Amino acid sequence: MLIRIYPENPNEKAIEQAADILRKGGIIIYPTDTVYGLGCDITNQKAVERICKIRNIKPEKANFSFICYDLSHISDYIKPIDNATFRVLKKALPGPFTFIFNASHAVPKLLSSNKKTVGIRVPDNNIAREIVKALGNPILSTSIHDEDDIIEYSTDPELIHEKYEDLVDMVIDGGYGENIPSTVVDCTAGDFEVIREGKGDLREYL
Repeated sequence: MLIRIYPENPNEKAIEQAADILRKGGIIIYPTDTVYGLGCDITNQKAVERICKIRNIKPEKANFSFICYDLSHISDYIKPIDNATFRVLKKALPGPFTFIFNASHAVPKLLSSNKKTVGIRVPDNNIAREIVKALGNPILSTSIHDEDDIIEYSTDPELIHEKYEDLVDMVIDGGYGENIPSTVVDCTAGDFEVIREGKGDLREYL
C-alpha cells in the first residue's frame, strides 16, 4: 500500500492508519528529515524480527534507532544525563541527529541481547513525529539502503514501494527523501563524539 501524506499538514486519518498498522505488528516505510526509514512498534518482537529479516541482519547485531516524538519520550529509554547534555539536545532536536546513549532497563529486550546502548532520533519531520505521537511509543527504525553503488540511500518513494511492497504493510510517500543520513553522536561517555558526519552540524549547538 502506497499512501501520500503531505509533511506540512499531515492528514490525521492517514497518520492514524499508519499507527494502527504498527499497533497490529505491521511494518511501514516513512520519511524523516534525512533518509527514508523502515520502522515498527518497538514493543512488538515479531515485527522487529521481520525488519531484521528484510535487512538480512541478526537482531543482536542490529543498530536500530528509536524515533521519538520529543525529549519527554527520551528519558524513558536512556540512563540519566546531565543538564549540559540535555541543553544541547534541546537545541539540536528535532533535527537530523542520532544520539547514542546508555540504555535504561525500559528498552525492550527485543534484540535478543541485552542492549547496552540505544540510538535516539527526534526527526524534524511532521509525518514521522505525528505517527509516533498517535502510536504512543517510539518507532524502532533503520534506514532504507539502495543497491546502487553510487546512491547509498533510496530517495524516490514510488521506487521504494515497487521494491518493498511485498515485504512491508505501508509505504508513505512524503516526497523525495534525502541521500544524506543523520549525524551520529556518541554520548555514552558523557561528552559528544561524532562517529558519523551526516546532515546535522553539531558544532552549531555546542
